[in-house]
Amino acid sequence: MDVAVWAVSMALALGLGLLLLLITGVICTVYSDSVLPPGIQGPGKLRLIYAVQVTIAVLGNIVHSLGLGSGSQLAVIRYLRGKVLGTTHKKAAGLEITDEVFDGVPVRVYRPLPRAAGRRRGVLYFHGGGWVFGSINEYDHLCQYIARESGSVVVSVEYRLAPEHRYPAQLDDCLTATLRFIRTAADYRVDNSRIVVSGDSAGGNLTAAVCLRVSGLEEESPELPPLRAQVMIYPALQMVDFTLPSYRQNQCVPLLFRTRMAFFYLHYLNGEVSLGEEVVDGQHLPLELRAAYRKWINGDLIPDQFKAGGHRPSPPQTPDNEAVDLLKRSLEPTFSPLLASDAAISKMPPAYILTCQFDVLRDDGLLFKKRLEDNGVPVSWHHVPDGFHGIVSFFDNGYLTFPSGKLAVDNIVAFLKDI
Repeated sequence: MDVAVWAVSMALALGLGLLLLLITGVICTVYSDSVLPPGIQGPGKLRLIYAVQVTIAVLGNIVHSLGLGSGSQLAVIRYLRGKVLGTTHKKAAGLEITDEVFDGVPVRVYRPLPRAAGRRRGVLYFHGGGWVFGSINEYDHLCQYIARESGSVVVSVEYRLAPEHRYPAQLDDCLTATLRFIRTAADYRVDNSRIVVSGDSAGGNLTAAVCLRVSGLEEESPELPPLRAQVMIYPALQMVDFTLPSYRQNQCVPLLFRTRMAFFYLHYLNGEVSLGEEVVDGQHLPLELRAAYRKWINGDLIPDQFKAGGHRPSPPQTPDNEAVDLLKRSLEPTFSPLLASDAAISKMPPAYILTCQFDVLRDDGLLFKKRLEDNGVPVSWHHVPDGFHGIVSFFDNGYLTFPSGKLAVDNIVAFLKDI
């Protein structure tokens, strides 16, 4: 056999073998690591989406290990995610879309056409992705839909990401974009008394944090109009307690595992990801603070219908002094909004909160709903009984569309249209 033909044959055989090994590994991971409880919508499609995520992560690890990608391992995975998920959709009819920069922060602005004679409402959107992933491209289709269907001017914010940038860089970018939009609203024919901040997952965290910061600034700057509302879609609101009922019930439910949520929090905070086990076990909190926070973060405060299997409070864990010291900034209200004071909570704008039954972050949303209502802040709540974390991103994705995701997005649009 010709040497060249032999070499090509061996290369093809090796490539095929590696591909089969990759596929086998992904299948084993998807079926061994994840749990799809009865009642969850589209379990087959959800497994497929999770398999794609696992494949991207594995390929990213391989590329980084071979030295073929620049930057951190997460940066390589982010690049691959962008290639797979970040395709900008065809511009919908009736929208003017421009990429702009608000005081150094890249944004994408969606303006409904024809231009209205009066002033429209404005909506800022902070994407999800654990403060590590996500982009305005990945959320382009959703923002187009919200702008078109609600008749709002939507500003999607491309905030900086971890691990290259840590807390509070992401918050600073979102706050900068928000203040710029408020102050230049007239340039976009937006009524600056009808500006809403919104986001999903990590973006829901940034939404609450921006509201806390803006409400604080209003005392210093009386000319600054208050935000009209905050829309939080399955928000991440605390790094205190990973034993709430939703964390226990859904710890291995895609698309967000309990350990993965700790991983994202730690990358956002300071990169001390080796402390993930201590965080999940609650060893990053002094005992006196854990007891103090139970008035706000406590499984007993969750409505009974969400305590499937009963709620058993975890016994206090002996604090790890290193974890306590390194992670103390996680107790700042702009990192964990559920820890904000009653006085600060009472000044927040009316809220819309969306939760999903099969989501580790479900109880964060429920507890924040209670805190807002206890402090006199109106709350509109939409619960997706068969939903999982991330379902809103699949509201219109061909075969991978989830009807409950579409209903959720339309519910958000209806809320906005009433503002």
